[in-house]
Amino acid sequence: MLRFDFTGLGNSGGDFADTNFSINIGDLIGAANYLRESFAAPQLLIGHSLGGTAVLAAAAGIPEASTVATIGAPYQPEHLRRLLAPASAEIEARGEAEVFLAGRKFRIKKQLLEDLAGHHTRESIANLGKALLIFHSPADSTVHISNAAQIFGAAKHPKSFVSLDDADHLLTRASDCAFVAVVLATWVNRYAAGTFTDGSARPA
Repeated sequence: MLRFDFTGLGNSGGDFADTNFSINIGDLIGAANYLRESFAAPQLLIGHSLGGTAVLAAAAGIPEASTVATIGAPYQPEHLRRLLAPASAEIEARGEAEVFLAGRKFRIKKQLLEDLAGHHTRESIANLGKALLIFHSPADSTVHISNAAQIFGAAKHPKSFVSLDDADHLLTRASDCAFVAVVLATWVNRYAAGTFTDGSARPA
């Protein structure tokens, strides 16, 4: 298992303002390459928020992954442009601006908005060719629940949706995180090669 934050987010260094959606996709594929070369290629890809959208876009470049899970993910990267709309005039005029998203401050540069506009994930979702599990909360005030419906509608089976009820976008309650973990562990056992929970071998 490898967990990582995109550049400038969480515990990762660098400046988020210097990244874009294309770089995020490249980082995901780079992380998968590292696992493949050093341990084993990943069978499950999990992405939260825009990371979920990035996972859907990057999945085609990670053929060994048989399963994908998203948590509170936008249907299109363009969703972030809409969230940044109040600062769009400043970004256009100055080339960058500081904005608040989900209670956090970010410095956004114009190049990020331009890159987002060039990505459309419907085709990636339709041609995913992997089992898909979508987690989303109807109470998510950052990414509306309609995004989950659009992802589900674009995807082919096998696909599943799990409602997170009153969870917030960042899953700040430990109980919500635990629920996602338990459901995800049970679901992925059906599709990923390896072993069942009773220890018996699962065909690759």
